[in-house]
Amino acid sequence: FPQAKVGYAHGQMSERQLEKIILAFINREFDILVCTTIIESGIDMPNVNTIIVEDADKLGLAQLYQLRGRVGRSSRLAYAYLTYRKDKVLSEVAEKRLKAIREFTEFGSGFKIAMRDLQIRGAGNLLGPEQHGHMEAVGYDTYVRLLEETIKELKGIKVREHKEIFVEFMLDAYLDSTYIQDEQARLDMYKTIAAIETEEEAMDVRDELIDRYGDIPSEASNLIEIALVKRLAGLCGFNMVRQKGDEVMLFYSDQSLLLFPLLSKIIQEYKGRLLFSAAKTPYLSLKTKGTEPKEMFDNIKNLLQDIHKLQSGE
Repeated sequence: FPQAKVGYAHGQMSERQLEKIILAFINREFDILVCTTIIESGIDMPNVNTIIVEDADKLGLAQLYQLRGRVGRSSRLAYAYLTYRKDKVLSEVAEKRLKAIREFTEFGSGFKIAMRDLQIRGAGNLLGPEQHGHMEAVGYDTYVRLLEETIKELKGIKVREHKEIFVEFMLDAYLDSTYIQDEQARLDMYKTIAAIETEEEAMDVRDELIDRYGDIPSEASNLIEIALVKRLAGLCGFNMVRQKGDEVMLFYSDQSLLLFPLLSKIIQEYKGRLLFSAAKTPYLSLKTKGTEPKEMFDNIKNLLQDIHKLQSGE
């Protein structure tokens, strides 16, 4: 741009210098402003119609969204070019961020951007001085429960001890955005499913899904079944349920929970389909070869219910 006048701004300038530069740019005293991400928020420049972001793959999704918002703030058609170095191999996270910023362009997409950023980057510690943690690692239901428990503790309300149950199946289990399109409704339903404790509650959730959104996809059905398995596994003293090949392994959280007479009885009832391993972390192994997902979940739930009955002396 040989005819263009160029100015620059960065964070090491004094407040007075920065103010002078920005005002001069807004008043069209020069044509191009070269700057750092210092302009990402709090500056309204309605006459600017183009922004070029260098090394966009190094920036966070919220930063990219704010930078893109510096243009298009009037009736003038605007352009945002988010660039990265030629032939550079992008990380998975960087690719997700750039895809998200390209996908959400309509007016009012800030909430969608924020939710996508939460999924990619993870949630922070809302009630403490640190900003760390990862919602993706613990799951939405666990994150919400931990937040609620922390709020109760700060209010002086006694919180019941909760042991986390880890579940790992080789199945898709989620609520698709094409099934529940509203993001807030989808998050609310995730929380409702995570709170399921009985078959009756599961049936109520299924009825609600059918009434509001139509036939339940297999992924959503799997999610409901997993919630029930988690609940039953916790009642029986397991802290992990993992599908591996043609078997499902249920790991005990504490060796003191091992009641060998009961174990012997339940293993005999399942006639070769159930094995016990006295490894460092003891576990039961249920054979599931040749079973469809619904039958597999039914078998796991039946086993857990049988174990709970024996433990309860029923």
